[in-house]
Amino acid sequence: MVVDVETGGFNPATDALLEIAAVLLHLDTDGDIKLARTISYHVKPFPGAGLDPASLEVTGIDPFHPLRPAIDEDDALQSIFKEVRAEVKEQSCTRAILVGHNAFFDLQFLNAAAKRNKIKRNPFHPFSSFDTATLAGVALGQTVLERAVTAAGFSWDESKAHSAAYDAEVTAKLFCELVNRFRGVYGG
Repeated sequence: MVVDVETGGFNPATDALLEIAAVLLHLDTDGDIKLARTISYHVKPFPGAGLDPASLEVTGIDPFHPLRPAIDEDDALQSIFKEVRAEVKEQSCTRAILVGHNAFFDLQFLNAAAKRNKIKRNPFHPFSSFDTATLAGVALGQTVLERAVTAAGFSWDESKAHSAAYDAEVTAKLFCELVNRFRGVYGG
């Protein structure tokens, strides 16, 4: 599962989770990995959450905009986790591995939010992940998401960047491209 989060800062224990998106992946009949569907939510900051103005400026998120369709953090996580658990079961796996661009950041926020909301059944492995920044650095010589996506031959829409859904989808495209490109190298 490819995951992206947008946050109110850099500290997963104290800063708000403002958006979360997960892209489910499937293998096609040729054995290529493809995007299946995206699940995303705008999230209300938890009480007392940190909201760094510099982070909000980068993301362009106004957490308290009256037309922002945000839901409680617990509801967003429970919904995403339910979908991920169903996918894990369907694929006969025991845990999902988070794929992300700088995956450690996303996984830390996901784990901290699950702990904060006392969610016992987090379907993601607690510390394993695939990082597209590292994969793209090796395969394409680029670690910045925009540059890696462009180097892989995809378009980049700056006006949509820093939206969890957009970033998760372009990260998923990048991941699929890299995995499919190198599948023959490792005998897949």
